[in-house]
Amino acid sequence: MKLNQLTLTQALAGIKAQKFSAREVYDACVAAIKEKNPDLHAFLDHTDGSNYQDRGRFHGLPLAIKDNFCTHEFQTRASSAVLDGFHAPYQATVVNKLAEAGFSFLGKTNMDAWAHGSSTETSDYGPTKNPRNPAHAPGGSSGGSAAAVAADMCLAALGSETAGSVRQPAAWCGCVGFRPSYGRASRYGVIAMASSTDSPGFLAKTTADAALLTPLICGPDPYDATSSPEKFPDLSPHLATSLKGKKIGFLYLDIPGLESTRAYYEQAWRDLEKLGAQVSAATARDPQEAIGVYTVVQRSEVASNLGRYDGLRYGHTRDHFGAEARRRIMLGTFLLSQGYADKYYVQAQKVRTLFMQDFARLFSEFDILVSPVSPSFAKTLGSSEGNALFGELEDIFVEPSAICGLPAGSVPCYHDPATNLYLGLNIMAPFHHETDVIEVMSAFETGTHWNSWHNQEK
Repeated sequence: MKLNQLTLTQALAGIKAQKFSAREVYDACVAAIKEKNPDLHAFLDHTDGSNYQDRGRFHGLPLAIKDNFCTHEFQTRASSAVLDGFHAPYQATVVNKLAEAGFSFLGKTNMDAWAHGSSTETSDYGPTKNPRNPAHAPGGSSGGSAAAVAADMCLAALGSETAGSVRQPAAWCGCVGFRPSYGRASRYGVIAMASSTDSPGFLAKTTADAALLTPLICGPDPYDATSSPEKFPDLSPHLATSLKGKKIGFLYLDIPGLESTRAYYEQAWRDLEKLGAQVSAATARDPQEAIGVYTVVQRSEVASNLGRYDGLRYGHTRDHFGAEARRRIMLGTFLLSQGYADKYYVQAQKVRTLFMQDFARLFSEFDILVSPVSPSFAKTLGSSEGNALFGELEDIFVEPSAICGLPAGSVPCYHDPATNLYLGLNIMAPFHHETDVIEVMSAFETGTHWNSWHNQEK
């Protein structure tokens, strides 16, 4: 097995046992990028191999960074031509924390421009291909990060989620995605899309790796007033192999559009029962209502956040905005205009509160909620063209938890041998209950054979 194919956990164990060095792992990832990136286009910028430093707890092991996190080493463009050539004067708090822990950064990964999309096809620098099947999209907006992980071009990658941008590409690329509760990880230095839902998270090869990485970026930040003051727990002790006594509610299996994949999620239900969980169908608010809430809130916050890119401070004028960004700015401006803000934006926030109340009711009955991540396997490249709500429809099952700021993750729950594509299981817990998500993710991963990297660790 090549060193770039290792999980982070395996790499640390091998370094400790002096089987290889962190520099050798780093070099293997750099070589994999040079070999694979010209075709997959997962990285927009990447190192030439000269930035490695053996430092800290993680010895300079390599990670990838989504292009909406400000960094010193590389341009920060959010995959938009508006920011072409922009070098941030400071680093995002979470990037600083990873550097202090001892990681080296391989480069910046492609994404939907400004994080507007769920396929990484709205990038102004061209789409990323899914390493599992290059005729298909990797999902988005963290599609470049997911593709880099799935192609073994890095050990793990930093991503961000607003509606499903960590979990959905993780599902489509057959890797693990995990996002903590809103506010657990600082948004300082992250190019804002929808400020009330943006959440940094990780694309990783295994749940153990996600559990190891996430506490490194979480905690209070004086530069982000929305960051939680509570101490973030160590997640690694909560890796589990049994779910005995857990009450799990399964959501959304009766929603139209699941006809071709429902049987695979029903098998996941049975797998959870084999692990000792008590699983039953849960009735929640219609997730289609969340599409309306998210569309109104997100477009409104986009119009506000993108107003600063006026060509005076960042180099390129507003005529460099792509078509998707223009559509969202126009709709958001309308939604916030006089006479319409109360009618749409305020009303959407009221319905958002109803979703929070509904989740509170559900978590009074269940310890954990699970659902599909996306209605289908990864769509073919070009499927998002002409479909203004492509992302919202592909994220329909993860949007309710995202607008409520809940901790959640995705683990592979089926692999189609004919197409080499994956499905993901969406696992959600109450606010600030990240340990419960990790426990279920880990037990499911251990008790099934869908995670290709976990299989190699056995």
